[in-house]
Amino acid sequence: MNGGARVRDFVVVTIFPDMFPGPLGYGVVGRGIERGLLALDVRNLRDWAEAPHRQVDDATFGGGAGMVLKPEPLFRAVEAIKAEAPEVGTRVILLDPGGRAFTQKVAEELAGIERLVFICGRYEGVDSRVREKLVDEEISIGDYVLPGGEIPAMAIVETMARLIPGVVGEPESVERESFEDNLLDHPHYTRPAKYRDMDVPGVLLSGHHAEIEAWRRREALARTERHRPDLLAKKSPAPSKTGGLEAKEQ
Repeated sequence: MNGGARVRDFVVVTIFPDMFPGPLGYGVVGRGIERGLLALDVRNLRDWAEAPHRQVDDATFGGGAGMVLKPEPLFRAVEAIKAEAPEVGTRVILLDPGGRAFTQKVAEELAGIERLVFICGRYEGVDSRVREKLVDEEISIGDYVLPGGEIPAMAIVETMARLIPGVVGEPESVERESFEDNLLDHPHYTRPAKYRDMDVPGVLLSGHHAEIEAWRRREALARTERHRPDLLAKKSPAPSKTGGLEAKEQ
C-alpha cells in the first residue's frame, strides 16, 4: 500500500477484455492504478468456456431473438476468482438495466467492500440462474439499454476510485462534488475575471469566506431545484440566514 491508503480490487469479467482500461487508464484514476492505490483486473470470460470453440452464449429456451450468456463459464469464472483470495470480502455485481440504480450513495456503500467483481452482460443478457445463485446484486447506471456491461463497469469504477484515499489529491474537492448532501455542485469560475462582457460574481473575488460559502450553498440549491428537483424531494426547505433557502433533513 502507498501512504496508508487501502487498495481497492476491481475485477471485471467480460468477453471483450481489450476494451479495458479504456478511459480508466487516464487522469486521476489512471494515476491511481499506476501508484497501486487501486487494482483493475480484467478477465476474459472465454478462458472458462469449454474447448475447442470457447462458446459463451447460446439460443434462449422457448424461442426468440438474440443469444444468452451461458451459466457454466460464468459460474466457473466467479468461483475461480473467489478462490484466489478467500480471505477477502468479495461482492459479485451483475451490470444489468433492471438492477438497482447506481448513485453516489451506492458508490459510498460499496466503497467499504474490499473486492468487487463485475459481470458484464452481453446480447440478451445472462442465464437467469446466474442472477438467482451467483451474483450478490444487480446494478444499473440508467434507464436505457447498452450493448453490454463494459461501459457501466467503467463508469462505476471511475466513480468509486475517486472515493479511495490518495486517488484524488484534495479530499475536499471530492466532498464538494455533485450529489453530496443530495445537491448538485455550485458553479465554478477561474481566470480571467472578465471575459466577453461576462463577469465572475463579485462575492468570489471578495475574500470573505463566510459569504463565499453562503453564496455557494444558495447556488447549489438553486441549480438543484432547476435541474434535479427530485433530489430536493428528500429534504424540506427552511429559511436561510443568508436570505436564500437552505435544505434541512427531514
